[in-house]
Amino acid sequence: MSIVRMTDLDLSGKRVLIRQDLNVPIENGRITSEQRITASLPTLKRALEQGAAVMVTSHLGRPKEGVWSEAESLAPVAQRLSELLGREVPLVRDWVDGVDVQPGQLVLLENCRMNVGEGK
Repeated sequence: MSIVRMTDLDLSGKRVLIRQDLNVPIENGRITSEQRITASLPTLKRALEQGAAVMVTSHLGRPKEGVWSEAESLAPVAQRLSELLGREVPLVRDWVDGVDVQPGQLVLLENCRMNVGEGK
Protein backbone atom coordinates (compact mmCIF):
# COMPACT_ATOMS: atom_id res chain seq x y z
CA MET A 1 0.00 0.00 0.00
CA SER A 2 1.30 3.43 -0.95
CA ILE A 3 0.82 6.29 1.50
CA VAL A 4 0.40 9.72 -0.04
CA ARG A 5 2.20 12.41 1.93
CA MET A 6 1.59 16.13 1.83
CA THR A 7 5.05 16.56 0.27
CA ASP A 8 3.84 14.44 -2.68
CA LEU A 9 1.00 16.84 -3.49
CA ASP A 10 0.83 20.05 -5.50
CA LEU A 11 -1.09 22.38 -3.18
CA SER A 12 -0.80 25.52 -5.29
CA GLY A 13 -4.13 27.33 -5.37
CA LYS A 14 -5.88 24.52 -3.47
CA ARG A 15 -8.00 24.91 -0.33
CA VAL A 16 -6.37 22.76 2.34
CA LEU A 17 -7.96 21.81 5.67
CA ILE A 18 -5.38 20.74 8.25
CA ARG A 19 -6.43 19.15 11.53
CA GLN A 20 -3.70 19.97 14.06
CA ASP A 21 -3.47 19.13 17.74
CA LEU A 22 -3.18 22.66 19.15
CA ASN A 23 -4.70 21.69 22.51
CA VAL A 24 -2.07 23.59 24.51
CA PRO A 25 -2.17 24.45 28.21
CA ILE A 26 -3.39 28.00 28.82
CA GLU A 27 -3.46 29.75 32.17
CA ASN A 28 -4.90 33.25 32.57
CA GLY A 29 -4.98 33.67 28.79
CA ARG A 30 -1.29 32.77 28.39
CA ILE A 31 0.09 29.66 26.71
CA THR A 32 2.31 27.78 29.17
CA SER A 33 3.74 25.27 26.66
CA GLU A 34 3.85 25.89 22.92
CA GLN A 35 5.34 22.52 21.98
CA ARG A 36 2.30 21.47 19.93
CA ILE A 37 2.24 24.81 18.14
CA THR A 38 5.90 24.65 17.15
CA ALA A 39 5.48 21.01 16.06
CA SER A 40 2.79 22.15 13.60
CA LEU A 41 4.95 24.79 11.92
CA PRO A 42 6.70 22.64 9.26
CA THR A 43 3.35 21.41 7.91
CA LEU A 44 1.79 24.87 7.93
CA LYS A 45 4.84 26.50 6.33
CA ARG A 46 4.97 23.85 3.62
CA ALA A 47 1.33 24.44 2.67
CA LEU A 48 1.81 28.22 2.65
CA GLU A 49 5.03 28.02 0.61
CA GLN A 50 3.16 25.99 -2.00
CA GLY A 51 0.48 28.68 -2.26
CA ALA A 52 -2.38 26.81 -0.62
CA ALA A 53 -5.36 28.51 1.01
CA VAL A 54 -4.90 26.99 4.48
CA MET A 55 -7.60 26.40 7.08
CA VAL A 56 -6.42 24.93 10.38
CA THR A 57 -8.82 23.29 12.79
CA SER A 58 -8.20 22.08 16.32
CA HIS A 59 -9.85 21.71 19.68
CA LEU A 60 -8.90 23.16 23.04
CA GLY A 61 -10.10 21.66 26.30
CA ARG A 62 -13.65 20.37 26.70
CA PRO A 63 -16.04 23.28 26.13
CA LYS A 64 -19.78 22.82 26.35
CA GLU A 65 -21.09 21.77 22.95
CA GLY A 66 -22.74 24.62 21.07
CA VAL A 67 -21.62 27.30 23.54
CA TRP A 68 -18.80 29.75 22.79
CA SER A 69 -16.37 30.12 25.68
CA GLU A 70 -13.58 32.68 25.86
CA ALA A 71 -11.68 30.38 28.24
CA GLU A 72 -11.54 27.69 25.54
CA SER A 73 -11.03 29.99 22.58
CA LEU A 74 -8.06 29.41 20.29
CA ALA A 75 -7.37 33.18 20.26
CA PRO A 76 -4.04 32.85 22.16
CA VAL A 77 -2.99 30.14 19.70
CA ALA A 78 -3.85 32.34 16.71
CA GLN A 79 -1.79 35.15 18.23
CA ARG A 80 1.20 32.87 18.81
CA LEU A 81 0.97 31.40 15.32
CA SER A 82 0.95 34.95 13.93
CA GLU A 83 4.15 35.70 15.83
CA LEU A 84 5.89 32.48 14.81
CA LEU A 85 4.86 32.67 11.14
CA GLY A 86 5.45 36.42 10.85
CA ARG A 87 2.02 36.98 9.31
CA GLU A 88 -1.52 37.64 10.45
CA VAL A 89 -3.44 34.48 11.37
CA PRO A 90 -7.11 35.42 11.62
CA LEU A 91 -9.26 33.42 14.02
CA VAL A 92 -12.56 32.53 12.34
CA ARG A 93 -15.27 32.07 14.95
CA ASP A 94 -18.24 31.16 12.72
CA TRP A 95 -16.85 28.81 10.11
CA VAL A 96 -19.35 25.98 9.68
CA ASP A 97 -21.04 27.60 6.66
CA GLY A 98 -17.74 28.33 4.90
CA VAL A 99 -14.57 30.36 5.15
CA ASP A 100 -13.11 33.01 2.87
CA VAL A 101 -9.41 32.17 2.61
CA GLN A 102 -7.09 33.07 -0.25
CA PRO A 103 -4.08 31.19 -1.65
CA GLY A 104 -1.05 31.96 0.51
CA GLN A 105 -3.24 32.80 3.52
CA LEU A 106 -3.73 30.79 6.71
CA VAL A 107 -6.75 31.06 8.99
CA LEU A 108 -7.34 29.29 12.29
CA LEU A 109 -10.87 28.00 12.78
CA GLU A 110 -12.26 28.49 16.28
CA ASN A 111 -12.31 25.50 18.64
CA CYS A 112 -14.16 22.76 16.75
CA ARG A 113 -15.55 21.29 19.98
CA MET A 114 -17.72 24.38 20.45
CA ASN A 115 -19.83 23.35 17.44
CA VAL A 116 -23.09 21.49 17.85
CA GLY A 117 -22.47 17.81 17.16
CA GLU A 118 -18.82 17.88 18.24
CA GLY A 119 -19.30 16.97 21.90
CA LYS A 120 -17.72 13.81 23.25
